Amino acid sequence: MFTIDWKPNKSSPVPLHKQITDFIKEKISNGEWTIGYKLPPQRTLAKALGVNRSTVVTAFDELIAEGLIEGKSGSGTRVVNNTWNLLATTPPPDWSSYVNLGIHKPNLPTIQEINQAEFTSNIIRLGTGELSPDLIPSISMKKVFNELSNRDISYGYEEPKGLLPLREQIATYLNTIGISASSSSILIVSGALQALHLISVGLLHKGSTVLTEKPSYLHSLNVFQSAGMRLVGIPLDNEGIQANQIPKYKKQHSAALLYTIPSFHNPTGTLMTVERRNQLFNICQQEQLPLIEDDVYRELWFDEYPPQPIKAFDRNGLVLYLGSLSKSLSPGLRIGWIVGPEPVVEHLADIKMQTDYGSSSISQWAAVEWFSSGLYFKHLNEVRKQLKIRRDFTLDILNKYFSDLAVWEKPTGGFFIWLRLLPSLSIRKLFEIALKEGILLNPGNVYDHQAEQYLRISYSFASLTNIEDGLRRLSKIVKSIAK
Repeated sequence: MFTIDWKPNKSSPVPLHKQITDFIKEKISNGEWTIGYKLPPQRTLAKALGVNRSTVVTAFDELIAEGLIEGKSGSGTRVVNNTWNLLATTPPPDWSSYVNLGIHKPNLPTIQEINQAEFTSNIIRLGTGELSPDLIPSISMKKVFNELSNRDISYGYEEPKGLLPLREQIATYLNTIGISASSSSILIVSGALQALHLISVGLLHKGSTVLTEKPSYLHSLNVFQSAGMRLVGIPLDNEGIQANQIPKYKKQHSAALLYTIPSFHNPTGTLMTVERRNQLFNICQQEQLPLIEDDVYRELWFDEYPPQPIKAFDRNGLVLYLGSLSKSLSPGLRIGWIVGPEPVVEHLADIKMQTDYGSSSISQWAAVEWFSSGLYFKHLNEVRKQLKIRRDFTLDILNKYFSDLAVWEKPTGGFFIWLRLLPSLSIRKLFEIALKEGILLNPGNVYDHQAEQYLRISYSFASLTNIEDGLRRLSKIVKSIAK
């Protein structure tokens, strides 16, 4: 999805096409749109600028005549020159080739569209996996930072593993959920996503295979793929990943690691049973297959505690455990943690120091205050209550508008409902039409390319009014395009 932060001034005496021409020239001459940059299609640009397509056509024609852009049938319109290069003897670098040759792969196109559309005003975000602004405790957050302003804290870099008082608080917290870990075996990271990046570049070699659930949030990222690794999915059932299939998949693919989200899985919402957790751990131990346990949704349970983390069974350093405050408190703090064997944690800490020289010290001190004051646990009680209300409301709306269009399971925690559409339709077409109607979806095929009939519906972000309005309108769209 193309977005732009400029529009022509329709009250100006300068013709609209001339304003657009000058704007594009400025983008090119400033080096923002470099040689090889592909301009958006004329209709797309016209819509973004709020003008007729003929106005954009006139502007493009002038730029083509000046030799700045070139349009080719089938490949679109690209920048082929810039004003500086018309006068210079040595051309500037072809940044497009650098972009294409970079090691890190770009996001999936649909994910890029989602990331851009999320910041469009008045859009209804039915798939967003984060807390609503209404659920983030802004008043308490202000109190925490006010408290910090009256204390003597450091504002410089922290030690490689992170702020010691925070690691001590996390060690105390982990003990309450069955994990025995000292502060020296904990690394503070800027969210669980950074933890995955550190693991991908620090522990695995190019060509390694990572096993995960099918579908999985991990498939919507390129963190392992960009490091030259392959993801292979193992099917889920209503108890979690089918652990009995692990030996077959490990042997067949020479797998190096297994990644799982056992508590309120993203995107399916599945809660892995205690029996399956035991089975998974025992099989991984027999197969000598290290395990990444991503437990960022753990505290978002509704009626009863989830089973103990898989890490609680671990006495041999088999499991790397990931936790975070991003889903339960605030994504803006950017505070997460890795728990694992000390040599692994020290190695990843060294890589983190080479990457960003440590997570924000202010955020780390704020996290200390949230834990030590008890505010975090009070907040969790409230956020669970509110998320349960949202889940129940969303299920009621689904029953009202989708009872003959889809099937789903009732999640017992987390953010998500994994919706399987019954009519045969193009999920891409559904995504595009919904987006034009101001409804942003997370299609299932970004989590598993075979999940063409699924949507990840979130009840955590949009307001209740928007959830009802969005799902009501979405049901009409589904009916209109169903084959």
